[in-house]
Order: sequence, then structure tokens, then C-alpha cells
Amino acid sequence: MRVDKYLWCIRYFKTRSIATNACKKGQVKVHDKVVKPSRDVYPSDHISVRKNQVTYTLEVLDLPESRLGAKLVDIYRKDTTPKENLEKLELLKYSKDYYRKKGTGRPTKKDRRDIDEVYENDDFFTDAPNDEEE
Repeated sequence: MRVDKYLWCIRYFKTRSIATNACKKGQVKVHDKVVKPSRDVYPSDHISVRKNQVTYTLEVLDLPESRLGAKLVDIYRKDTTPKENLEKLELLKYSKDYYRKKGTGRPTKKDRRDIDEVYENDDFFTDAPNDEEE
């Protein structure tokens, strides 16, 4: 089975064309060698996939007939991704929650409440000297 089709079947990529593009960009390696999308994958191959700034590593256990349900994925692959990489993914999730691009519009009501909470909990803003008192 082709490596791009395999990664699509075990749900590492949403579409097969995205998996193919990842292979062409050099984000997919088999046995630490960059591969083309057409390279065949066999059981016991070790694949590393660079996706969303995290490198996932997996071992091919078996080849599926077609795309699988999420519950059946573990039958066909063994995830050997180091815990450091998964922790890095968690940090990326937290950093994206609070980042707003400039010019994306007014803050939402939730954003305003979060900003107010920061100002209420920070003593620096409440204990600042006032120019009128002097």
C-alpha cells in the first residue's frame, strides 16, 4: 500500500491529497529517509510524520483494506511518539487559545471578561500611584 494512502487510511490526514502534499514536502519519512507518496509501506516499517510542528512516530502493524473508523486504527499501527512531542502539542493548544491576530475585530464578551479578570487579579494595576494624589 502507498504511504500516502496508508496515512490517510489510519486517519493521520483528513484527505489523501493532504497526505500526498506532506510527502512531497518531505514531512513523511520511512526508516528516517524522506519518501515519495508512491512508496510502498510494509508491516514493521517505522514512519515519522511531521504535522502541526510535532513529529509523530509510528510502526506499521498491518495494512488496512480501506479507510478505518477511529476506534479501529490501533489494530494497524503502533504509536511510538515520545511523550515530549505530545507535551509540545498540548503547549501549542494553550498558546493558540489566547492569541488574537491584529485587526480581527472587537474582542468578544468572553475576551473582555478574561481581560477584566487579569486586571482584577493583578496587584500591579490596583496599587499603581495616581498622578492626582501628588
